[in-house]
Order: sequence, then C-alpha cells, then structure tokens
Amino acid sequence: MTELNMDAEMRSIVEALCSPACAGRRPGTPEGLAARGVVRDAMRAARLDPFEQPAPGCGGANVLATIPGSVDRWIVVGAHFDHLGKGESGQVYWGADDNAAAVAVLVAVGRALAKERDGRGVVLAAFDGEEPPYFASGAMGSETFLRNPPVPRAAIDFMVCLDIVGHRLGPAAIPDEVGTSLFALGAERSQGTLALVTSLKRAEPGLVVRPVDAEIIPPLSDYEPFWRAEIPFLFLSAGRSRVYHTPEDTPDLLDYGKIAATARWLMGFVRALRCKGPFSFHRDGSAEHATLGELDEILTALRPFSDEVELVQVRVRALGASCDRAGRLPPSHRTALTELLGQLETRLA
Repeated sequence: MTELNMDAEMRSIVEALCSPACAGRRPGTPEGLAARGVVRDAMRAARLDPFEQPAPGCGGANVLATIPGSVDRWIVVGAHFDHLGKGESGQVYWGADDNAAAVAVLVAVGRALAKERDGRGVVLAAFDGEEPPYFASGAMGSETFLRNPPVPRAAIDFMVCLDIVGHRLGPAAIPDEVGTSLFALGAERSQGTLALVTSLKRAEPGLVVRPVDAEIIPPLSDYEPFWRAEIPFLFLSAGRSRVYHTPEDTPDLLDYGKIAATARWLMGFVRALRCKGPFSFHRDGSAEHATLGELDEILTALRPFSDEVELVQVRVRALGASCDRAGRLPPSHRTALTELLGQLETRLA
C-alpha cells in the first residue's frame, strides 16, 4: 500500500468512527455496536481475520485479530475504540483523538504486518469499555482480554498501547521539535526496551518519540492491566489536548501527518520486538533521568517563545543532577517532576 493510500485509509476509519452512526461509541449502545462493525470491516479490508470477544462487564465486545509468527510467543498491540457517548442534552462526544486516530494506526500496522511471519506473533486488539465508568473497574475490555486471552497468557511477551496519539502539541507556531512529540511510557519496565525506543527516537520524519517514566502519571489506559500482570509494555500518547473529553474532539483538529508517522514508527518498532531476545519485566525500572532529559530538550525548543522557560529549565537540570546512578530521583523530588510535566501538558494543550 502506498503512503497516500494508507493516509486515505486512516482518514476513512477516523471519519467512520466519528460519524453519526457511531456517535459517541458508548459500549452497549447501537452506536457502540456500529463502531465494532467499522473496526471489524477495516481489519478485514487490511487482509486480517477479525473476531469479536464479548466484554460483558461493559455490554460491548473487543475486536481482535491474530497474525501468527514463526514461534509461539506473542506481542499485543492495542487501542480502545469506545468513547463517552452522548451527554444529557444530546451533545455527541465524537472522540476523534480519543481514540479513533489510534484505532486507525492499529489497523494500518495490522495491514503492514498481515503476511509477515518472522519471530513472535502479533495480536491486534481494539478494546471496548476503556472510558468511564468502566475504567479500572474490572469491566474494561482489556481486563476481559487478559482474563480470557485468545493466545496463551504465559506466551504474551509484550503489550503496546495507543491512546490519544492524533494531535500536534501546542499552537501552530510551536516548533516541530515540540509539536511532533509522542511520549513513550514504560520502556524502563523491560530489559533493553528503553535502549530500543531511544535508538528509534527520530526514526520517522515528522515524529519525535520521547521515552518517559511510566510513573509520571497514574495509569490511564489499557496498559494498566498488563502492567499489573507484570507483562512488559509501552504506552504511546501525545497527552491530553484542550478538547480532551469534550464534544469538540473532532476529526478536523487531528494532525494526519503525525498520525501517519506514528503508524510507520510503530510498524518498525513491532518488527523489532518480534525478533528481539527474551523479555523480562523490571518491577523497579526507572526512566526519571531520561524523562528530565526529554523535558530539557522540549524547553530548549520553547525558549524563544517564553521568558519563563529559562527558570523552569534551571529547575529541570537541577533535578537531573540529583538522580542517582540508576537514573532515579530522590523520593522527595518526584512530586516536582510530576508537577513540571503537568504544567507542560497544560501549556501545550
């Protein structure tokens, strides 16, 4: 498939998931059922063989497809397709960035890998029931998946989760060094993954993939059950935009160039994972020093736009100097890092 066709296919998936027929994609509603059909049809068009896995806790179902490998080990690539539905006054929460764009990336990756058999197999998982009131309730589609996986649970070596990957950071005047950023959380939780993500940081034009520590935010998406089960994971997200969880999260605000670059990057990353050596989960892994390095790079790019940046950068570098040899901050300093990142997300929303 040419890049032009891939872009058109991803746009088509986003627009279909954000159409009136799927309005809000709330689990257990006719619109949620229609959204499942969109995902299923898109996977079939991508030369996959999708099937549904009921998720009774939310009244919906996951849409899954498997791509066998040359060994009986598996990588899960997942993105939720549900959203918030409709408000009390009838307004529709369209959920273009959260999470139709990520589903489009998921399908594009599946199409690219559909006939490849080297290394581990791949399970593509479009999860239902990620949004409130189901999140972290035991009713999420990803939790259903782990309770009854389509492949042996002990053979799942890695999970990649995509959520809110479709927007450019900050206003148009912000440089690409910042605007094209995508954050990768959790690489420090498995052997060799942080080095792999770092080596691919600028592998795709139009995208900067920035590894940051998983604990800078509370677990906020479908990677949480996998983390709890001590399965190595990577969470890809651009953070919450100004239209997060509002009816204004519409397809016209997405950055389709960044979405396409994300799909290409993820294709390469999953191919590398399929042939990577054995995985081991690092319960106490840390990427706090790496997080501060990424924050420092972003602030350097932002210095021409704000007089406040220099003072913040001094603080960031002081925190970096306080990390130990393993890259960990002293416990008393960790709240400061979380606060700095929260302020940056707010400024760039």
